[in-house]
Amino acid sequence: MKKAILTILLLVSLITTYAGHIAGGEMYYEYIGPGTTAANTSRYRITLRLFRDFYASGTSAPLPGSVMLLIYNNTTPASLYGSQVTAPQISQQDLALTDINPCINGNVTVRYLLANYSVLVDLPNTASGYVVMYQTCCRSVDINNIQKVQVTPQTLGEGATYTCNIPGTGVLPLGVNSSPVFALKDTTLVCQNSPFILDFSATDPDQGDSLSYSLCAAFDRGNTASALDPNYSSPPFNPVGYVSGFSGTNPLGTNATIDPVTGIISGLAPASGYYVINVCITEWRNGVAISQHRKDFTLRVSDCSLTGASLKPTYITCNGFTMNFKNESPSPNIIGYLWDFGERGVPNPTSIAPTPTHTYSDTGTFVLKLKVNNDKGCEDSTTAQVRVYPGFVPDFNVQGTCYLNNFNFTDATTTAYGVVNSWRWDLGDLTTAADTSRRKDTIWKYATPQTVQVKLVTTNSKGCIDSITKPIIIRDKPLVNLAFRDTLICSIDTLTLQSTIGSGTVAWTTDRPASLARMLNINTPNPIVYPVDTTRYFITINDNGCINTDTVTVNVLDFIDVELGLDTSICRTDQFTLSPVSDALSYQWTTSTGVTIPGNTKYPLVQPLVSTMYYVTANLGYCQDRDSVFANVAPYPQAIVRSDTTICFGDRVQLAGVVVGAGFNWSPSSSLINANTLFPIAGPSKTTQYILTAIDTLGCNKPVRDTVTIFVTQPLTAYAGKDTFVVAGRPVQLLAEGGNNYLWTPTTGLDNPTSASPTVILPETIDSIRYIVRAIGAGGCYDEDDVIVRVFKTGPNLFVPSAFTPNGDGKNDIVRPVGVGIATLQYFRVYNRWGQLVFSTSQTGKGWDGIFNGTPQPSGTYVFEAVGTDQSGNRVYKKGTIVLIR
Repeated sequence: MKKAILTILLLVSLITTYAGHIAGGEMYYEYIGPGTTAANTSRYRITLRLFRDFYASGTSAPLPGSVMLLIYNNTTPASLYGSQVTAPQISQQDLALTDINPCINGNVTVRYLLANYSVLVDLPNTASGYVVMYQTCCRSVDINNIQKVQVTPQTLGEGATYTCNIPGTGVLPLGVNSSPVFALKDTTLVCQNSPFILDFSATDPDQGDSLSYSLCAAFDRGNTASALDPNYSSPPFNPVGYVSGFSGTNPLGTNATIDPVTGIISGLAPASGYYVINVCITEWRNGVAISQHRKDFTLRVSDCSLTGASLKPTYITCNGFTMNFKNESPSPNIIGYLWDFGERGVPNPTSIAPTPTHTYSDTGTFVLKLKVNNDKGCEDSTTAQVRVYPGFVPDFNVQGTCYLNNFNFTDATTTAYGVVNSWRWDLGDLTTAADTSRRKDTIWKYATPQTVQVKLVTTNSKGCIDSITKPIIIRDKPLVNLAFRDTLICSIDTLTLQSTIGSGTVAWTTDRPASLARMLNINTPNPIVYPVDTTRYFITINDNGCINTDTVTVNVLDFIDVELGLDTSICRTDQFTLSPVSDALSYQWTTSTGVTIPGNTKYPLVQPLVSTMYYVTANLGYCQDRDSVFANVAPYPQAIVRSDTTICFGDRVQLAGVVVGAGFNWSPSSSLINANTLFPIAGPSKTTQYILTAIDTLGCNKPVRDTVTIFVTQPLTAYAGKDTFVVAGRPVQLLAEGGNNYLWTPTTGLDNPTSASPTVILPETIDSIRYIVRAIGAGGCYDEDDVIVRVFKTGPNLFVPSAFTPNGDGKNDIVRPVGVGIATLQYFRVYNRWGQLVFSTSQTGKGWDGIFNGTPQPSGTYVFEAVGTDQSGNRVYKKGTIVLIR
């Protein structure tokens, strides 16, 4: 199967170049042989690898030509051995990504520069061994998973410490050792939010040694503040600070893990950016850990996507036949899907949906296949195993009483296929971490009373796994539940005391002599008693020293009474509760009408439709009494009023009501005349609701109401217009307002007496006439107004007064033209004696008040011009003088 998650081959070339900041490092050692400088020494070649990212942001800098190493005795506290050691740069390598997969989209540039530094040292053979170290101030900038610290007053960042541990004779009394060396597979392309595989495997030159891998915290810069700062920190070294969501064991988040055997890191990548990864190798010889080796590397997660087919390794359903599938690769450029669910000879064995749902027809193990492609023709496919074995149900039972004794937990898991083959118990004891078990059935003794959550995780041979959690009460004493704690019996009756208990022995005692308490089966949960008079009975439960007690009081009566109270009245269709007063425990009801009252309730709810006698028989064992009560049923009162109506403002209307009842009333009554009768007269000034209430039918004292609404039309205001003039034989138009419809009287000279704007033509024989218009509104309500029309014998003309007195007394203050037979005023203009225009208007009814530019004009003679148009469209011109008098 072709996988699109690729470990890219490295193109390795030897070049000398410049790179970005340090992106990682590894320090390892090789045993060369006995030392040549002194006896009882060993010679080692110490090698340091430093990585730099070509594409890291920030200022680039060359890798140093040499590095300073310090060697410490691996003691507590550590002590410096000798002086600093200088390791020269012996080679450089360009590690670049080639052979880019066409299924990759986005930023795929991955390139590192690797520098190798090496030096030979002779070290005395000591029991403690040695720690060799190199420190630097500066990692690549903008790292996503570690915190920035103050490197210099002007710089925020973080550095690194690279070390190797050379074991001493205290750990390795015989033989010699060379450290493992990580493989150079650092140009793997990792796309954000996509599955990935990183190979952090290593080789060990020592035959027979084994390696185990883990993710661990990277070391910080110590005291160094620059690339050449010799102020190293001594062991032990401090870890870097991780940002929230990341740690040394989760440097890529919780979706990535390392295989402890192979060193392969895999999972789902985080968002694009730079992430520090530190892998620790424990080196084992003959089952004993002899050393730890480390590699610190800054991984670049690229802003790219992968057209990949990715499935979970296996799928299983243990509670049905239907499963949902999806491509585990989040690549956004996939345009085609082809699913094969692995079933043959069934309908719909395939699907092209991105997230299909499939229901298998039978149980079994099937091979699921997925093939995807993108718009560039890239294809990828994968398979996974699907197991369908429903009918797996986890369950367990528990027996136990109190914390002083053991609780027994037994598995009750059922499976329809295969066998249950593993169990994992978490017994929920918060006082210890040892409350677990992998046995099928288990026993546990709790230290204190508490409520615990017991969880059982089970599996079967088909691969199903499920869990169940139950709350279990750990009591301080055995369980005992009484059916009742206080009861009554008749003196001639027997009674069974009822209790529910857990485990343990039962003993009943009383506070009365046996001849009076009279009890049978005293060592059972349910003894029989027949006391002579009131007696208390005590139950004691003893479960291996856990003891619980409780009490039942049995009250004894020689006879009972039952009282139903006084007869009552009720409205027909109402309900009421029969309420006997009695110590009886059983009640039987009958009725005079034969209506059945079911059950043995003491307080039945009844609904008589006719007058009814109710009978009750009350029993306390063999003690019995009877009583009855009569319920008089009366109909509800009735109230009916006439339908809603509309009146004009100021009018009155008569209401009409019908009632069945002993009394009635109207409300509100303030606008009613004769409000104490069923036919009052209403004269509201606004819309009003009148309520008629009928009261009592001699047995049903509940009022019943009906409502009538009187809608009041508010008063109209009719307007017939201003008095006007008309030239004999010439038309003039009237205009009325205030209503919806209109009626003019008299009709003399009117073309349409029902119009709001009729046209009037009057002869010379009429001097004037008064027209009355009736404006009619909703509901026929109306109002009237009048207008006087005066008849001129001449033709159409404009009349202008010869003088006016604008002194503010309200009389003759304004001079204006009066048109007779004039339809439209074109203009009215006034000039002073110098010919200056002091006033002009084209609005009918508007005139001059003797003021020009805000200043009252002096007394004197002024000239006017007036031009209008008559009803026939003829021009009427008038010119003359006006005298202003002050």
